[in-house]
Amino acid sequence: MVAAFDILVDVAVHRFGGYFPHVTNQIHTLKHFFNRWRALWNPPSFHGWGRRRNYFEGWYLKVVTADLGQALAVIPGISYEASGEGKAFVQVMDGTGHTSLYYEFPVADFRPEADCFAVRVGSHLFSESQLRVDLPELQLDVRMHGHIGWPRSRGAPGIMGWYSFVPFMECYHDVIAMHCQLSGSGQLYQTALDFNGGRGYVEKDWGTSFPSSWIWMQSNHFPDYAGQPVSLFASVANIPWLGRYFIGYIAGFLWRGKVYRFATYLGSRRRTRTSDNQVELSFQSATHELTISAHQARGVDLRSPLSGSMTGKVNESLEARIEVTFCDRRGNCLYHGAAFPAGLEVAGDDGLLQAPDWTR
Repeated sequence: MVAAFDILVDVAVHRFGGYFPHVTNQIHTLKHFFNRWRALWNPPSFHGWGRRRNYFEGWYLKVVTADLGQALAVIPGISYEASGEGKAFVQVMDGTGHTSLYYEFPVADFRPEADCFAVRVGSHLFSESQLRVDLPELQLDVRMHGHIGWPRSRGAPGIMGWYSFVPFMECYHDVIAMHCQLSGSGQLYQTALDFNGGRGYVEKDWGTSFPSSWIWMQSNHFPDYAGQPVSLFASVANIPWLGRYFIGYIAGFLWRGKVYRFATYLGSRRRTRTSDNQVELSFQSATHELTISAHQARGVDLRSPLSGSMTGKVNESLEARIEVTFCDRRGNCLYHGAAFPAGLEVAGDDGLLQAPDWTR
């Protein structure tokens, strides 16, 4: 049905667009609305159909070699300023060499698929299964397979749960792959990279701006448990909405093939403490408790969105270290381990996020 609708619209525009431009514009508006509606239940896909002002959308693909010698984050996306001027972009973070790259492209070079995460930016390809980049400093041809994603349902299509349907939020977020396996190769500054046996992680953001302050961390380089990967994603943020602010948080812990979730919308509780180089997070659900200690390391400045324009700045490390303890509510320790390398960001006024006592 979806494919038939797309084909019908394209045929109608091709055959009659030159004769009825007003009708053609209405057809395009209808198609954009249909694609945005469809994307509500498929967060990894492109959401920005028809958006031309104060908008950004970007995907974050992290790939780490099996020997842990190289960690890269590649971020393709599109941004529109308030004036309507738009640019596609590819941003690269070399977490090991502590450098970053940023390339801009014409909007016409940004070509997303409508029903899945598959985006071309110029000659570069980004999808759930493939990462292909051909920049002067970096060439990648990496396959991603064995995905373990976030649990999804009709009422909670992504990690934001029912918040996915709340309008007028400045930023929406999704985790596409808590863990995936890599194969392939690449070259960075003429140094060969071997990604066979490596590990990957994929997420995305879209909206107008990032939150005013936030903590974000992620790693899937914990010691395996019973031969299965262990992965963590956690974020706490000061979120603006309709002229007010609230603290929202989401955390997921992949253990024994299942993602255990802790979130504002699930009625979980959290504690937050930060210092100059350390972040302490704790989460409680009705059945489990997750305690996290993250140690900061040297980071890299990346561009971030402000009112759609990629003029903000955030410092991220891919060489942080994270320790986790995962227990049931009776206090039985189910897992304890440390991960390196790990991603970590602490941005804005993190004092707003402090909560030394349990809070919702």
